Amino acid sequence: MTHPDQPRWDSRYATEAFVFGEEPNIFLRDLAAGLTPGKALCVADGEGRNGVWLARQGWDVLSLDFSAVAQRKAAALAARHGVTLHLEQGDVHDWPYPQAGFDLVADVFSQFSAPGDRLRKWAGMIRAVKPGGHLIVIGYTPRQLDFGTGGPRDPAHLYTANLLRSAFASLEILRLEEIETELSEGAGHSGMSAVAILLARAPL
Repeated sequence: MTHPDQPRWDSRYATEAFVFGEEPNIFLRDLAAGLTPGKALCVADGEGRNGVWLARQGWDVLSLDFSAVAQRKAAALAARHGVTLHLEQGDVHDWPYPQAGFDLVADVFSQFSAPGDRLRKWAGMIRAVKPGGHLIVIGYTPRQLDFGTGGPRDPAHLYTANLLRSAFASLEILRLEEIETELSEGAGHSGMSAVAILLARAPL
């Protein structure tokens, strides 16, 4: 069954330019830089900028997204950098997240989920992290509505540190904060931005 948001995203990605740029999210880059490469899952990876960067660092990356349009661009970006990106088209809410399947699960700005769907997605992500593996979540906070430089306009789709602390309470939280900083990620994320970031580790 097609997710109701898929046609909108297919249309948004149907451009030669990369909507969110070709470089990784700066927070993902910084948080993952100190981790030992293994198997990684990039949730709602879109045009592949984050998955390709992880593959360039030596990770074995599965890039999951519901947009075939975006994934064609992700494949081209991976080829341009000479890395392998395993692409899987699927709805991040209903995808069968494998038990303890990944050393890293990353969810960067995938904020189109209704709160109930979001909890199902996050439960799957938690299940998919290997013992001792890491999970990264990055998303806009309600302050982003004041900046208007990207992200959802529905307050229910935005994250706070308290929301992330509660949702990932079963993991060891290594870093959790709300940050305001300039982003330059293509036309999609450009300007002063309010972001919540989480780095957590699954218990052994």
